[in-house]
Amino acid sequence: MERDVVIGVDAGGTSTRCVAVGLDGRVLSRGSAGGANPFSSPDPAGALEAALGQAVGGVGAGRVAAAVFGIAGASAAGHARASEAAGRAWRAAGLPGAPRVTDDIAVAFAAGTHEPEGAVVIAGTGAVAAHVADGSVRRRCDGYGWLLGDEGSAVWIALAGLRAALAGIDGRGGATVLSDRMAAALEIAPGDPQEFILTVYPRPPAELGGQAPEVTGAAREGDAEAARICDEAAGRLLDALGTVLPPGSGRPVVLAGALMGAGPVAERVRAGIGERFGSTPLAAADGVLGAAGLALRDAGAPPDAHARVLSGRR
Repeated sequence: MERDVVIGVDAGGTSTRCVAVGLDGRVLSRGSAGGANPFSSPDPAGALEAALGQAVGGVGAGRVAAAVFGIAGASAAGHARASEAAGRAWRAAGLPGAPRVTDDIAVAFAAGTHEPEGAVVIAGTGAVAAHVADGSVRRRCDGYGWLLGDEGSAVWIALAGLRAALAGIDGRGGATVLSDRMAAALEIAPGDPQEFILTVYPRPPAELGGQAPEVTGAAREGDAEAARICDEAAGRLLDALGTVLPPGSGRPVVLAGALMGAGPVAERVRAGIGERFGSTPLAAADGVLGAAGLALRDAGAPPDAHARVLSGRR
């Protein structure tokens, strides 16, 4: 049987997606399951096995030529755990050899371009900028988590908005609609800092990131404090990008994550990339297609196969 199929996997903390793709870049089958982050998901190997089994079942194990698993948490510290989980899933599917395991940063870059080298800025719950080459992260900036970094992320923006709301209430800052908007979003009485404290501190940081749209929405409506926060968030993301990709490099820049899709922060980052780097950023497609694109390269498929899988042509 001809080995004419590759596998791409994009595994995060809450969901795992898998595709089987022909060497011409056509998506043949898909699979999905729960999260597979080796540090935060309850059963990473089980989730990978379920998603992989669905996709492979649609094409047959004997046709698989290569695979790339992009797994959140599979950086240097978590690579061994991620590789072990991927290997277990691979063997359970009856596949020979082993998949290539990388992290979700490299996959996000490959989801935006078929070029082998460039940079990616990811801003969602967390935030990181990285220089990627040949499917591997060569240099990264930030991505340190909400307590030590993730500057410009949804959690960072939400916390800045909450601080501005409290400063507006107690007089340290200027008047801002965030004082009322954040209170309404948290379903607490406006004007009482103690209510903010009692409500915010018990919540996980990722949940607090859900308040970021209140800040970006207020910025859209012209609130000065909210606009300042969005400006600063974009500036920090651009500074992170500048550490991994010097201006004038000519390399592509990919934007990924919920904050980079639309809104005032995305607009400011896009404008800043044009001003600082002289290039137009590319929008990442679904990360699982980036993983498939890398697998196509590993299998020796022509470069236009990677471009085709990103375009969604079937």
